[in-house]
Amino acid sequence: MQKPDNTYVEPPVDTGFDEPGALSSDEAREQVASLREAIRYHDHRYYVENDPVISDKTYDALYARLEALEDGFGFEDENSPTQRVGGEPLDELETREHVVEMLSLDSSEDEGEVRSFGANVRDVCGDVGYHVEPKFDGLSVELVYEDGELEAAVTRGDGVVGEDVTANLRTVGSVPLRLRDAPDEVVVRGEILMPKEGFQDLNRRRVERGDEPFANPRNAAAGTVRLLDPSVVADRPLEVYVYDVLRTSADVASQTEAVELVESLGFLVDDDSALVDDVDGFVGYRDEMLDRRDELGYEIDGVVAKVDSFDARDRLGETSAHPRWAFAYKFPAKTDVTRVTDIAVQVGRTGKLTPVALLEPVDVDGVTISRASLHNQKQVRELGVSEGARVEVERAGDVIPQVKEVTDDADDGFSMPESCPVCGSDTIREDEHHYCTGGVACPAQLRSRLEHFGSRDGMDIEGIGEEVAASLVDEGLVSDLPDLYELTVDEVAALEGFGERSARKLIDEIEAGKDTDLVSFVTALGVRHVGRERARKLADAFRLDQLREATVGEVRRVEDVGDEVAESVVGFFGGRGGETVDSLLAHGVEPQREETGDALEGTKVVFTGSVEGYTRRELTDLLEKNGADVTSSVSGETDYLVAGENPGENKIEDAREHGVETLDEEGFQERVLSRVD
Repeated sequence: MQKPDNTYVEPPVDTGFDEPGALSSDEAREQVASLREAIRYHDHRYYVENDPVISDKTYDALYARLEALEDGFGFEDENSPTQRVGGEPLDELETREHVVEMLSLDSSEDEGEVRSFGANVRDVCGDVGYHVEPKFDGLSVELVYEDGELEAAVTRGDGVVGEDVTANLRTVGSVPLRLRDAPDEVVVRGEILMPKEGFQDLNRRRVERGDEPFANPRNAAAGTVRLLDPSVVADRPLEVYVYDVLRTSADVASQTEAVELVESLGFLVDDDSALVDDVDGFVGYRDEMLDRRDELGYEIDGVVAKVDSFDARDRLGETSAHPRWAFAYKFPAKTDVTRVTDIAVQVGRTGKLTPVALLEPVDVDGVTISRASLHNQKQVRELGVSEGARVEVERAGDVIPQVKEVTDDADDGFSMPESCPVCGSDTIREDEHHYCTGGVACPAQLRSRLEHFGSRDGMDIEGIGEEVAASLVDEGLVSDLPDLYELTVDEVAALEGFGERSARKLIDEIEAGKDTDLVSFVTALGVRHVGRERARKLADAFRLDQLREATVGEVRRVEDVGDEVAESVVGFFGGRGGETVDSLLAHGVEPQREETGDALEGTKVVFTGSVEGYTRRELTDLLEKNGADVTSSVSGETDYLVAGENPGENKIEDAREHGVETLDEEGFQERVLSRVD
């Protein structure tokens, strides 16, 4: 094989620059070319070889000089190193047909099927060698280079057509924007990955700001590369490993030569590939990589064997779905026991700090778990959870991930921080819990409060979910709840995922939500310890003006309100919360107190399953407005269990045990709803 002479040699660059204005256009152009070559070299040392040879300060000086010359002389080039920061946001990801069809691989966890693959190869080609490599657990991508320049990056999609993610992959340091001394045409296949360390750091930041963490590095990488804003992608820790040549004008005759070619061209190549003589060698390689799986810096879900000789591959051919010359030997999923990589602290809507164990992703009952709530410092210490500990994980109630027990200790333990990890405000301890004192000045609290404010139980503003709330806060458009009512269509349209039409819809929803009921308004305010049920009882007892002036003793007399809740309510309206209410009212929010009845006074009802024509919230509101008590679990005091469509068997069994009457939808209409006005 004739490989291009693409050895990376450090170009000489003098950092003692003249002022740009002192250069002629030709001198500037020459210096730009020299700087680009130098920066590409140092990018390769940093991102591919993981062996930088200059300080960050020196690199920054080279980079700043290049930017200044490109801007000053108009030397624009989409493949310049300065373009890795990301371009303008996209309206959508376009689709693009692949240069070469990207087939999937036949795979199995069964050794017998692996040996059958080897037998089929031997029947056609006799004894052949195999190139074996880790099977990356990421997102497959085609990279197309013409005359050495990156022309396109396309996800696998259906193998024929994929999504054009070129703008996003230009921001990834391990993707060369320009190949040195490259063949005229190079089309390679690689895997977009998020390294474990980068994944855990990203999840820590997401947890601390109140966002849901990614389930695993693959989901994180796939979600990132499909973002419409390349500048956001540039801040995410992605890498691209290249492992196949799909088409090239260079002469390559085997997988071994193909890997040597892509490495010489400057791509990031995995060091754990090998050449084995037969399927026995492949099976041994699989066992070795399974043992080393946890040591690797990225996730793999198996290993791959490819017939090394391209001539032999031609004789084997391919099916419509996969090549007959390659096979993936899959690993079993990681289950139950995993390692704690970090303990992050999440800041909730009320400022409550919750420790969260960040885990190496593990499969529990078919669901990938990457984090588990630890509730408070006391539980962390009682369980003995610490960074580096091996733990057994379970899904409590088949839903919430939690640490069952520690199987192997690590460091000296965990303590809650003295300052908020998001805003730096002091933290205080109340009983077993810690709270951030930053209030709405804390972005994490504000994001969660805004999401809660717009929720169905609150102001019911369709469109204000977790991501939109985070964008509004992060972009500085909302610094307190009333700011929501000052948003403009143009401001919202500029956010990730919005256009003018969707922005107008959100503004209309916000405006329509000004006419609300008092229960929803009080719920939306996010007073600590006050959910919708307590908000209804407070709204039954007070008008808004009365509630704002009520004493602890007066609030304490409301059913299901103790000293702690009463103090929280009075403290809220007497402090910053009262100012927020004033501003909301000034912006036109008009909460109305609903008329209530007593037709169902004293009736206790539990629902299971869905009732046609109603949401669960609508039913609860309707019954509670008429005096009923709607609870979530069946007890001896329950009057009726309403069993709608797809009811839960546990509640029906509980009703039998307690002698509680179970009503179907028709019975519910006759016995309960008929009594309501």
